Amino acid sequence: MLTHLQIKNYALIETLELRPDTELNIITGETGAGKSIMLGAIGLLLGNRADTKTLFNPEEKCVIEGEFNISGYAIKTIFDEEELDFEEVCIIRREISPQGKSRAFVNDTPVNLETLKRITSQLMDIHSQHDTLLLGANEYQLQIVDTYAQNNHLFESYKSEFLLFSKSQKIYTELLSEAKESKKEFDYNAFLLEELVKTKLKDGELELLEQELNILENAEEVKSKLQLSAEYLSNPEQSVISFLGNTLSNLNSISTYGTQFAALKERVNSCLIELKDIADEVAGEEEAVELDNEKIDSLQERISLIYNLLQKHQARNIRELLEIQADLQQKVSKVLNIDEAIEKARINTEKAEKAMLEQAEALSETRLAVLPSIENEVASLLHDLGMPNASLKLDSELVKPGLTGINNINFLFSANKGIKPQQLKNVASGGEFSRLMLAIKYILADKRALPTIVFDEIDTGVSGEVSIKVGNMMRDMARGHQIIAITHLHQIAAQGNAHYFVYKDNSSVKTVSKIRRLTNDERVMEIAKMIGGEKPSAAIIENAREILNNHLISKT
Repeated sequence: MLTHLQIKNYALIETLELRPDTELNIITGETGAGKSIMLGAIGLLLGNRADTKTLFNPEEKCVIEGEFNISGYAIKTIFDEEELDFEEVCIIRREISPQGKSRAFVNDTPVNLETLKRITSQLMDIHSQHDTLLLGANEYQLQIVDTYAQNNHLFESYKSEFLLFSKSQKIYTELLSEAKESKKEFDYNAFLLEELVKTKLKDGELELLEQELNILENAEEVKSKLQLSAEYLSNPEQSVISFLGNTLSNLNSISTYGTQFAALKERVNSCLIELKDIADEVAGEEEAVELDNEKIDSLQERISLIYNLLQKHQARNIRELLEIQADLQQKVSKVLNIDEAIEKARINTEKAEKAMLEQAEALSETRLAVLPSIENEVASLLHDLGMPNASLKLDSELVKPGLTGINNINFLFSANKGIKPQQLKNVASGGEFSRLMLAIKYILADKRALPTIVFDEIDTGVSGEVSIKVGNMMRDMARGHQIIAITHLHQIAAQGNAHYFVYKDNSSVKTVSKIRRLTNDERVMEIAKMIGGEKPSAAIIENAREILNNHLISKT
């Protein structure tokens, strides 16, 4: 419930504080004094759009803050899902800067408006005579039925199964579509893959092939040069190695005369060893070089094949061709295996659909079972509220499974005898609709922990004995739920546990809206003014005192 409300710098409100009673709070005041302005500020707290034009002082920011005791509310799951700290005392704050920037906080943690609305919708329920569209919405009507049937656990189970089915169905549908598209390209992809696989490409192969071809195409010159080089190196009669051997022999004979000669001998010996090794390799390379025209043709054919593939696939090298081959392999394999995947997805979807439909039917049964009770209870209450011929018909039809189930509930209403119930927008006046909404909220009050309910002039169009019954219903509801009622009827105002008066203060340069809690004597005078005008007679004042005292006695 709301324990503290503070509004700063909003419209005609410079600063306003309200600490409502835990039960029935009455708010009265003259027209234009600021009652609707206060509701507008509360609307911002609940996530409505902000406007800088509403700032009392355009140079300062607007702050609306509400403190709620949520110990009895089953909403911890929402806090967990939104990754917010859950505390039994929850502080909601909304700020609007002079530049128009809006910020929202839950327990000092910044949140977006979607999160703010998700949480505050569970904390406060503002009901006015203009809520026809809300009551006419199928989803809201289902919420009423589910609340009455206490279906929260069953509805959450169904929703979980529906989301699982939707996910399975999406996977199945996507696989079918993917298979259809993939099979169109399958033959061509399979052909490309087979072509690449048969080629047996190896990374770096092209460079080696081109090098080998270059040698073969110049084999005569290569062989001749290698033979000549071998002669220079190792001819027995006159060669680099024979001359270097003689040099080594001469240095060896003087190596004992000094360390420098020994060092030279070692260096020449190392050169001799290296040259002999080079000579062997030159001879080996010369023997390896062949004049092989068939191999030249084979290499040219292989190289041409690789270049054709590079051009065909717009690849820069063999490594990219191998990557293309791997991608084609994956596409072809996927098509070959997709039938198995589709069958598995189909089975999963059927299982999920069966589980979802079982939950949907169970939910539907509980809904249909309570429709007559809702109709009868509402009709009885409307009779007490001065509408003896009113009737409410809850029309139901089965529909395709959706997030809210398989039921389409339509509230049909008639206020007059002999008139067939029709959709609310066609038949309900403002006063009739207000009493219908009050009756519905009344029968829901003992079904779950309702949020703080704000009734904005729900008494429009009622008077006399009916207004007394409206007040009694509000008082009964308030025994288990906090209610804030803005009213212009003294019969309802007298029922309150706390009475607040909204007024304009013109003592400063700029008019300011203020609110104060009335004492018992002030309540008597305010109720008297509501009965007899601005200057009530002594008899009316005494009547007001008697009305108030009677209600105070009935509460004890």
